[in-house]
Amino acid sequence: MRRAMAICSKELQSYFYSPTVYVAFAVYVLMSSIMFYLNFVLTNYSIVDVRLVVGNTSFIYLFIIPLLTMRLVSEEFRQGTDELLLTSPAGIGEIVAGKYMAALTLMLLLVGSSLIYPWIMSGFGDLEQPVLWLSYLSMFLLGAAMMAIGLFSSTLSSNQMVAGIAGFVILLLLWIVDWMADGFGGKFREYIVQFSLTARQANLQKGVFHLADVLFYVMLIAVFLVLSIQTLERKRWR
Repeated sequence: MRRAMAICSKELQSYFYSPTVYVAFAVYVLMSSIMFYLNFVLTNYSIVDVRLVVGNTSFIYLFIIPLLTMRLVSEEFRQGTDELLLTSPAGIGEIVAGKYMAALTLMLLLVGSSLIYPWIMSGFGDLEQPVLWLSYLSMFLLGAAMMAIGLFSSTLSSNQMVAGIAGFVILLLLWIVDWMADGFGGKFREYIVQFSLTARQANLQKGVFHLADVLFYVMLIAVFLVLSIQTLERKRWR
């Protein structure tokens, strides 16, 4: 665990020395602020509902998270430091865990920065506390799963742009899978919808806690972290 924390610390330093992170955060804050203004301040200020913020803010993750994760491993390949990293005393699992914890720290910052919107809304009326906190839990779980997918995509190529595009494509497919499932019927549609990134948010954003919804995101994170480990293991033995 100590090695994973050291890798996490190194990754966070690299993040905040990179202009990409500041650009991504600036775009995130700008877009979420515009959406908040359009959906609440301009039209629905009489409706004090945090879900006006959560849905639109989560959508921005689709574009921001590939930018934040594309360099995690592909940068090591590009610079040629992957051999040093993969032959270091740290195991592959510790390397992946450390890099994922760094990405998760950024996710916490993204979610935390958007708390300003319900704070503004609370000046116009009372917010339902279960809806507020479970909605933000859904945002964090969604973002955490998307970070794991972005990390996996970063292991696929030494080119950051290719890794970023791969991450975006995977995330987009999982984002719209419930829409695509509308073209099917019966049990096949029900099966396909189970893989939707956003469908599991519905209960949480209503203030209803279902353990199955949380476990879906936890399992999705685990699957893509394991895939990241397996990809790096194969590269180690080439």
